[in-house]
Amino acid sequence: MSDPCFHCGEPIPKGISLFVTIDQQSQAMCCAGCQAVAETIVENNLTDYYKFRTENAPKGTALVPEQLKRNQLLDDDNLQHEFTHQIGNTRETILTVDGISCAACAWLIEMKLEQISGVSKISVNATTQRASVHWQNDHIKLSKIIEQIERLGYHALPFKASDAEQQNLAQSKTFIKRLGISGILMMQVMMIAVGLYFGAFSDMSEHNLVYLRYTSLLLTTPIIFYGALPFYTGAINALKSKRLSMDVPVSIAILLAFFASAWATISQQGEVYFESVSMFTFLLLIGKFLEFRARSRAAQVSANLLKLMPMTATKLVNDIEQYVAAKSLAIGDKVMIKPGETVPADCVIEHGDSHFNEAMLSGEQRPVAKKVCDNIFAGTINGDGNLVANVVQPGSDTFLSQLIRLSESSQAHKPKIAQLSDKIAQYFVAIILLTAIGTALYWQQHMPSEAFWITLSVLVATCPCALSLATPTALTCGTTRLNRDGIMIKSGHVMETIPEVDTYAFDKTGTLTQGEFQVTQLKRFDENYSKQQLLALVAALEAHSQHPLAKAFTQYRDFAINATEIKVHPGLGVTGQVGNDKISLGKVSWLITDSNEAKQLNCDDAQIAVMINDKLVAAIYLTDSAREDAQSVLSALKAKAMTTYMLSGDSSAGCQQIASQLPIDHVHSSLSAHEKMEKVKSLQSSHTVAMVGDGVNDTPVFSAAHVSIAMGSGTDVAKSGADVILLNNRLTSLSVLRHVAQKTRRIIWQNYGWAFGYNAIVLPLAVCGYITPYMAVIGMSASSILVITNSLRLLKK
Repeated sequence: MSDPCFHCGEPIPKGISLFVTIDQQSQAMCCAGCQAVAETIVENNLTDYYKFRTENAPKGTALVPEQLKRNQLLDDDNLQHEFTHQIGNTRETILTVDGISCAACAWLIEMKLEQISGVSKISVNATTQRASVHWQNDHIKLSKIIEQIERLGYHALPFKASDAEQQNLAQSKTFIKRLGISGILMMQVMMIAVGLYFGAFSDMSEHNLVYLRYTSLLLTTPIIFYGALPFYTGAINALKSKRLSMDVPVSIAILLAFFASAWATISQQGEVYFESVSMFTFLLLIGKFLEFRARSRAAQVSANLLKLMPMTATKLVNDIEQYVAAKSLAIGDKVMIKPGETVPADCVIEHGDSHFNEAMLSGEQRPVAKKVCDNIFAGTINGDGNLVANVVQPGSDTFLSQLIRLSESSQAHKPKIAQLSDKIAQYFVAIILLTAIGTALYWQQHMPSEAFWITLSVLVATCPCALSLATPTALTCGTTRLNRDGIMIKSGHVMETIPEVDTYAFDKTGTLTQGEFQVTQLKRFDENYSKQQLLALVAALEAHSQHPLAKAFTQYRDFAINATEIKVHPGLGVTGQVGNDKISLGKVSWLITDSNEAKQLNCDDAQIAVMINDKLVAAIYLTDSAREDAQSVLSALKAKAMTTYMLSGDSSAGCQQIASQLPIDHVHSSLSAHEKMEKVKSLQSSHTVAMVGDGVNDTPVFSAAHVSIAMGSGTDVAKSGADVILLNNRLTSLSVLRHVAQKTRRIIWQNYGWAFGYNAIVLPLAVCGYITPYMAVIGMSASSILVITNSLRLLKK
C-alpha cells in the first residue's frame, strides 16, 4: 500500500515523486495541486497549520487560466452590487468556503489573508463554512482574495443570502443582545435580592436598604424597557387589530410588577419584586427565542437552496466561450456546462450526456442520467460530461427559485388548526384578564396588602404562551422535517388532512410506473409511410409535449422536420402541422370515436393512434414497467386498511398489465382528465381521498381531491395545483408523509393537553394566593419551554 499524501492524506499514485520541506522535514505529496498548496503555506510561514489540524486538508487543485478568468468576472461592479456592502472605499462580503474541516483551516485562511495588503479584516466561521471579508477595493480586487484562498486548497464563492435569512440573522442578533443584557442585569438584581432577603432577618440600616432597592430599580429598568420591548410591541399590535394575544397579559404583568416595585422603592413602603420581574422577562425571552429558532429552520431551507445558484456561466456566442453573469442569461441562450460545474439556469440538453447530482432538489444522492432533449435544473451539479444546453428558464423563473417561493409561502399559510389555536388563545386571554380583575376585587376587600401580588401571580402563571406555541412550533418542525426528506408541502391543510385519508387514487403513467416507455410495435395502415418516417413525424410533435409518453420518441427526433401550429390537448394528445400535412396523435378513443372501428382495425389497445390529414395511418404500442417501490407502498397501504385505485387514461390492456404486478384494489382505464375528476368526486362522498399523479395533466383531478400529491421534480409539477410535491420522486415518501403528519398531529394534541392541563391546575392555586409571582414565572416559562422542546422532537428521524 502506498504512503499517504502529507497534505490531503490520499494514497500517492505510483510513479509520483513530489516533496515539500515542512519544518525541516521532506514530506511527500500526491499531486502538483497539493504540492502548490503546501508550498504556499510554507512560503507564508503558516506551517503551524499542520501541527494543530484535526483532519486532513482538502485535495489541492492547480489553478487554471480558465478558473482565474471566471473569478475576474466577480470584480464587475454590477455583479458585486448583489453580494457586497460598501462603506467609503471599504467593501464587505461573505464568502462560502468549501473544504473547511476544522478550526485550523479557519486559522490558516485568516492568517494568510491578513498578510495581504488591502485586506482590512477577515473572519472565518468553521461551523458555517463562511468567511466575512473587508477589503480596500483600490488596493486589491475580490478575485485576488478568492485566488489566495484557493491557493490554500479551499474553494470560495460569494454568498448571497436570501431576504428571509438576512431578516432572521438580524432578528437573531437582536434576540441575543436582549437576552445578554437581560441575563447579565438579572443576575445582578438576583444577587441584590439575596442581600435584601437576608437583610430582613438582620439589623440592616435603613439607608443600605434604600440604596440596594434603588440599585435594583436602576438595573431592572433596561430589562423592562429594552429586553421586554417585543412583548409591548406584540400587545399594541394585537390591540390595534382589536384582538387579544398572549403578549397582552404578559405586558400588563411586567409593567404592573415593575411600577409597583418602583413606587415601593420611592415611597419606601411595601415590598419590591425586581428579581421576579427581571427573571420573568428573561425566561420569557428564552421561550420566545426558542420559538424563533424553531421557526427559522424553514427559512434556512430556502437559504440553503439559494446558495446553490451559481454567479457565473459559460455562454456560447458563435461557438466562442464567454464568461458572463448567470443572472444575465436569457431564454434561448446557449451555455456550456463542464464536469463539476453547477447548472446556471433551467436548460434543455442540446449536445452530450452526463449524470447529475440533484440531491438539492430531491434529497436523492444517486446521480441521475441525462441525455439530449432532457431537462436539467439550475443548482444541480454536472457529473462527468461536457454539455451544450439551451436556456429555457433563467433567473427568478427557475424551478429552484419556484421551490424557494413555495417553501416560504407554505410556511406563511395558516391551517385551520392553527387558526383555531389563535381563537382559543384570544378567548383564554379574555378569561385570564376577567379572572385577574375578579381576583383583585376579592382580595382588595379581604387582604388589601396581598391583593396586588396575588393578581400579578394570576396574570403571570396563567399566561397562555404554551397554548399559542402549541400548533405553530409543531407545524414548522414537521414541514421542515419533510423538506429535508425531499417532500415539499405547498398547502397548509396537508398536515391535518393526511392522517384522515383512507383512500389513495393513483395515476398510472409516471406514478405507479417508471414513466420510461419504449416503442415495442408500430402497426401501419398506410404503406406510403415507412416506419422511420412515422416515428420521426411523431417525435417532431411529441417534442412539444411533456407527457411521459413523449419521452419514448426522443431517440427518433429528426431536427430537419419542423412542426408548427402545435396544440397540446391535456390527457388526449397533440396536433400540429408538418409542411402541408395536418398531423394528429393521441389516445385511440380520442381520434377514433367509433369503438367498433378501432376493434375492427385491431388497434383499440394501442397507446397512440396517428392520423395524417384526418386519415388513420398508424397505431403505436408502448410498454412501461412498474416502479420498484410501488409493490411495497401499495402493500403497506393495504395493511393499514387503505383502499387503492388506479385512475388512468391508458388502455385497458396497458392498465391490466401493470395491475397484475401490483396489489391494487380497483382499476379504471381509458379515463379522460374530466372522468378522473368525476370519479374522485364520487369517492369523496364517503371517503377522504388523496390523489397521486405526475402533476402534468392531472390538474383538474388535483383540484377535486382532499389532498393532491405530485411526483417528480419537473417544472410542470411546480406549476400544477398539487398540495404536496415529492421532489425525491419516490412513492415511499407517502409513508414518510403520513408518519410525520400523524406524529405532528399527536404532538400538537400533547402540547394542547399540557397547556390546558397546566392552566387548569395553576389558575385556582394562583387565585387562592398559593402561588407567588416568583413561582408563577418559573411555572409559566417551564410550560412554554416544554411545548417547544416537545415540538422539536419532530426534527429527529
